[in-house]
Amino acid sequence: MRSLIDADALRVLHRAARILLDDLPQLTDRLVAVLQEQEPAYRTAVEGDAVATWQEVHRSLRHSISSLLDPRGARDAARRCSWKIGATRAEQGLPLDAVLHAFRLGGSLVWQGLVDETSRAAPEDVRLLVHVASDVWEFVDEHSMIVADAYRQTERQMAWRRENRVRLLAAALLDGTSRIADLPEAAEALDLPEHGRYVVVAVEATRSAGCTGAQAALAPGVRVHWHTGVDADHGIVLVEGDPATVVPDEQPPGVRVGVSGTVDGLAAVGEARRLADTALRLCPEAGGTVRLTEHLPAALVASNPDLAAALTDRLLGPLAALEPADAEVLLDTLATWLACDGSAQRAGRRLYCHRNTVLNRLRRYEQLTGRNLSRPTDLVETTLALTAHNLLHRQEP
Repeated sequence: MRSLIDADALRVLHRAARILLDDLPQLTDRLVAVLQEQEPAYRTAVEGDAVATWQEVHRSLRHSISSLLDPRGARDAARRCSWKIGATRAEQGLPLDAVLHAFRLGGSLVWQGLVDETSRAAPEDVRLLVHVASDVWEFVDEHSMIVADAYRQTERQMAWRRENRVRLLAAALLDGTSRIADLPEAAEALDLPEHGRYVVVAVEATRSAGCTGAQAALAPGVRVHWHTGVDADHGIVLVEGDPATVVPDEQPPGVRVGVSGTVDGLAAVGEARRLADTALRLCPEAGGTVRLTEHLPAALVASNPDLAAALTDRLLGPLAALEPADAEVLLDTLATWLACDGSAQRAGRRLYCHRNTVLNRLRRYEQLTGRNLSRPTDLVETTLALTAHNLLHRQEP
C-alpha cells in the first residue's frame, strides 16, 4: 500500500513539475519580483544587472525542478549551479544571509507552484503531495548548504588573496622595489597616505610576541602597518606630529627597537627600512630604543662590517696580547669613561674604584695602542672602534 501511495505521489509531483518547467520564464519573473520586494541586497543586484540576476534565478529554478523529475540525472549539474551561485555572490559581496534567503524563497515558490498546479488540474491529488514534501525541502536544505560552503570557501580564498597582496605590497615598499605605479594601490591596501611623512621601526623580540609584541613598542594611537619578518618585524609608521613621540625610549625587557629618520612618502620607505635595520644593530642586547639620528657616527661603522672589523683591529688589536681578563678590564674602563663624558671620578664610582685607577688604565691603553685620548681624532676613532667591537662581539655565535 505504501509503495502504491509513493508511486501515485511521484506521478502527481512529476505532472506538476513538468507544467512548472514549461512555465519557467514566468516562474522566474515571479521569483525575481519577490526577491526585489523582500530582499534589499537582491534589489540592488537587480538594479545593477537585471539580466544577469534573471538568468541566475532561471538556471537555479530549472535545475531545481529538473531534479524533481530526474534526481539522479540532474543531481551533479544542480550542485554545480548552486556552488557557482554561492561563489559568485561571495565575490560580489552579497551577504550570505541574503543568498540563503533567496534559496528559501525559491523553494517556497516552487512548492507553492506544485500545490497550485495540482489543485487546478486534479484537486483530489493535492493530499498526495504531502508524501513528497520532504523530498522537495531536503533538496532546498542540501543546496542551501552547498551555497553556504561555496560562499565561505570563496570568502576564505579572497581573504587569503587580499592578505597576500597586502603582504607583497608592504614587502616591496620595505625592500625598495615597489613600482611608482603600485604606490596608490599600496596606500589603499595599507590604509596609509601615499605622500605622508614616515619612519620605519624595526623591532626584534621573541617570535612568540609577533606583531602584538611589536605594536607594544610604539606609542598609543600611532597609525602603523606591521610587516612580520624572519629577523625582525618592521612597522611603517605615519608621522603626524613630533617623530620623537612615535616610539618610547623605554621598552619591555629584551625588546630591541631601531628607528629610522623621517622620510617623505611611501616611495622612500625602502631607504627608511635600511636605516631602521642599522639602528637596530646598534641597540643593546638588554633592549631599548635606538634612533638612528642620534647615533649617526656609530651607524656609519655599523653599516660597513668590513670597515668596522678594520677599525677594531687598528685601534684595539694591541690589546689582544693581554690576558683576556686584563683586556676586558681596559675595554670596560674605556667604555665607562666615555659614557661618563670623560670624567674619571664618575667612571670610578660606576666601576667601584678610585679615579686614579681609571686614569692609570686609560694611560695603559694609550701606551699599548700609541693613541692619545686627549687628541680629538684619536678619541673619535677609539669611540668608533669600541662601537665596532661591541657590534662584532654581539654577532659572534
